[in-house]
Amino acid sequence: MSLYGDGLTLGEGPRWNDGALWVSDPQKGGIWTDSGGTWAFTPLAAQSNGLWFLPDGRLVGAIMREKRVGLWDGAGFGEYADLSAVATGPLGDMVGDRDGGLYVDDVGYAAHLGEQPRPGRLIHVTPDGRATVAAEGLEFPNGLAIIDNGHTLVVAETWAQRLSAFTIGAGGQLTDRRLFADLAAVVHPEARPDGICAAAHGVWVCTLSAHAIALVGRSGRLDQIGTGDGQPVACCLDPDGRLFVTVAETGGVPILEAVANKTLKAHVDVYDTTETS
Repeated sequence: MSLYGDGLTLGEGPRWNDGALWVSDPQKGGIWTDSGGTWAFTPLAAQSNGLWFLPDGRLVGAIMREKRVGLWDGAGFGEYADLSAVATGPLGDMVGDRDGGLYVDDVGYAAHLGEQPRPGRLIHVTPDGRATVAAEGLEFPNGLAIIDNGHTLVVAETWAQRLSAFTIGAGGQLTDRRLFADLAAVVHPEARPDGICAAAHGVWVCTLSAHAIALVGRSGRLDQIGTGDGQPVACCLDPDGRLFVTVAETGGVPILEAVANKTLKAHVDVYDTTETS
């Protein structure tokens, strides 16, 4: 493990593209990347959460409080897709398919503002920008990953401590909702999934207060990496198998308490997953 980048307040939606890492920082109010050669921060007027690179290489972001997906223009996120007709709460993570379709978390409520919990949903955005509800009744939908050669979507339900799976049908429809992994059972009783990313044999899961990143498949836990006192928030892989993990430093308090107290700090660690066991 080595430190890749620091200075963050809370790292969300990390994505690797064309030799560089991109990370949203909704608590600091901007985005981090080393695409220009050095690790640098750009403040944003419209704050992204989940990030994704479209098949043509363009970057899009789920704009947390504006119920839209924005297109990166080098300084901020312009217009791409309007989700206001279907979104009920803040937007979270985002993942895309090989055809340019997107899936976006509608978290349902702002937990960090103390709002009362409401069920969340997943929104599907077609390549031409049309948004529809793909799934409902999720308990704080969070990390998203597409596996099985594009046939299965996995979503982290943070408060339910589980990963749920859907079959991806024609036109991006989600059907056959099922349990993919009970993380309290297969990882740790305190495992609450946040960000996830697709791997060759399952998904890597950031477990927040369980202080570990776990590789989970249908057969259970396949691998695990401890993060010490830090809480792993979100992750992504590069083509060489390096695992980038945003790690929150909370000072020993729950992460939402550290957010509310404005004491949260974060950094990005990188792991060579070929060396884990």
